[in-house]
Amino acid sequence: MSFLVLKYLHIIGATVILGTGSGIAFFMLMAHLSKDVAFIARTAGVVVLADLIFTATAIIAQPVTGYLLARESGYEFTEDWLVASLSLYLVAGLFWLPVVWMQTKMRDLAIAASADREALPRAYHRLFRLWFAFGFPGFGAVLAILWLMIQKPDLFGA
Repeated sequence: MSFLVLKYLHIIGATVILGTGSGIAFFMLMAHLSKDVAFIARTAGVVVLADLIFTATAIIAQPVTGYLLARESGYEFTEDWLVASLSLYLVAGLFWLPVVWMQTKMRDLAIAASADREALPRAYHRLFRLWFAFGFPGFGAVLAILWLMIQKPDLFGA
């Protein structure tokens, strides 16, 4: 596979992760702020599906295309920016995995509340606060990775 095709696929993957992540956050927040239980249930269902289709696919593709790009470009896997990028990728993943579980649980709680024509339970609101908080370090790590990919800085002056 040519370098430019790999680079294109890697950039598309980064764009999908960033775009899907920000879109999911926006739609979940807007649904939550609406306080409409049925709307929250439908939105959370779409969000969980989008995360599984788009985000999960890109998360799998990124390290593959990144590895091939680094190898093709002759980068050492010990270079500061690459080590930092991989570390931040792990950080993002450590926050994303619980977020997916939280979204699924919030969806299920909202569906049950909507079906029973009840208010959202406390568990939903607790999960939403955690979900919201987990978004900042996860999303921040992705933004930092993008900066590292573009700049490729010598972080430690080696």
